[in-house]
Amino acid sequence: MTRFRILACVLLLPVAVVHAQMHDDFHHLGQINKASIVMLAEEDLVPADLAASIARGIARVIADQDEPGSARSGNYLNFEARLIEVAGPEASRLHTGRSRQDIGSTMRRMVLREALLDSYAALLAARSSLLDLAAAHVDTVVPAYTHGVQAQPTTFTHYLLAFSAAFERDAERLQQAYRRLNLSPMGAAALGTSGFGINRERLAELLGFDALIENSYDANLVSSVDSKIEFANALATSAITVGQLMQNLHTQYHNPVPWIRLEEGQTDVSSIMPQKRNPRPLDKVRLRATSVVGSAQTVTLNAHNTNSGMNDYRPATQTLHTARRAQAMYEAYVSVMTHLFVDKDRALEEVDSDYSTTTEIADVLLRDANVPFRIGHHYASELTTYGRAAGKRPKDLSDDELSHVYRESTGEDLPLDIAVIRRAMDPAAMVEGRSGIGGPQSGEVTRMLARHNRSLEAGLEWAHARRERLAESAAELQRNFLEFQ
Repeated sequence: MTRFRILACVLLLPVAVVHAQMHDDFHHLGQINKASIVMLAEEDLVPADLAASIARGIARVIADQDEPGSARSGNYLNFEARLIEVAGPEASRLHTGRSRQDIGSTMRRMVLREALLDSYAALLAARSSLLDLAAAHVDTVVPAYTHGVQAQPTTFTHYLLAFSAAFERDAERLQQAYRRLNLSPMGAAALGTSGFGINRERLAELLGFDALIENSYDANLVSSVDSKIEFANALATSAITVGQLMQNLHTQYHNPVPWIRLEEGQTDVSSIMPQKRNPRPLDKVRLRATSVVGSAQTVTLNAHNTNSGMNDYRPATQTLHTARRAQAMYEAYVSVMTHLFVDKDRALEEVDSDYSTTTEIADVLLRDANVPFRIGHHYASELTTYGRAAGKRPKDLSDDELSHVYRESTGEDLPLDIAVIRRAMDPAAMVEGRSGIGGPQSGEVTRMLARHNRSLEAGLEWAHARRERLAESAAELQRNFLEFQ
């Protein structure tokens, strides 16, 4: 599936499913208050007539605060003060069996799950742009590097699929983080529940949570640490891989004639050096990736060496900063991937200019002539030394030179036809001759590309299901809430 087909699939989804509006604390507090009065009435903890009065009061407070310029405080005590003004002192029965502790914990999880789904959507868009580029380069031979040195030829698609695989793991980590984040603390009260028969399962259902955080002490005071750290660190892990790819691309600009570069118009001309084109979009992505890593570390450090229940780690603010920075990073990443130009001829020229195919020489001597690998390896290494000293590329070496180096390095005649050795030095032939699972040969790359696109579609379906679940819960809550007015 190309990036455009992915986009088409996204556009067919309901707007609320694609990218939900990030709600503020007051909105989430209103939802919690609605759920509370519904549950209290259903459990006969508040008489029906009083429940109706409280429900009308909640609706009035929410409507007032929806007016432009309203304060929209997320502090329950401020909400309650206004509720009492419009519904009378008995309206404080809304607070039966609960605390600002479990309200706050629940609000934070509600806003963080929205941020997680938005981050997940941004990650899918980034992966989609990468796979779209990969689909165009199944047969594009490029140099691959280890220790910063040209190592072996591969294909650009094979290279990109490695980073797509990292995105796949990032998506899995966010899915797992969501599963642990979307658990309800409501009904835990301050930390030890209450003497009222609060139906915690019903509260969780009405608020779109998948289950409860069972232990009431854990609900407010312990899980509020690791859930935020897990979310932030999942984004930091992704940011490190994103930064690594950008740095790889940036390294190409060390070469006066890079084989991969940003399209004309994407770079900035130096203010003093007219020939110089600065790849600033790469800098932008890398800088944003660094900010994600740093922001995630702050989430961890805020919780480090604190007692359970302290305020240091309670706010969601820093985790939300991390999520917003990650979303900006992915957005900038998409822009880079959609404006990359791969010069196939220049990439092949780069491979041909050095001796990165010599592994295949050692391999073919072993496969076709039963020459022990270490002997073949020694010959290929000596051939590299000879060719570089002579200032010759592999394909410039004569038949006599290929045979001579073998005799000098092994004391024997070359046991294969020279044509076999020359074919071994052909980058495209070497790539296509790979036979292992996950290799760069076209058949295997095509198979992996199809699997990665299926994985991307599965990610879209997962996000769609989560958005639908939240939308359905919100609709059910509103229907039940209206019944009490």
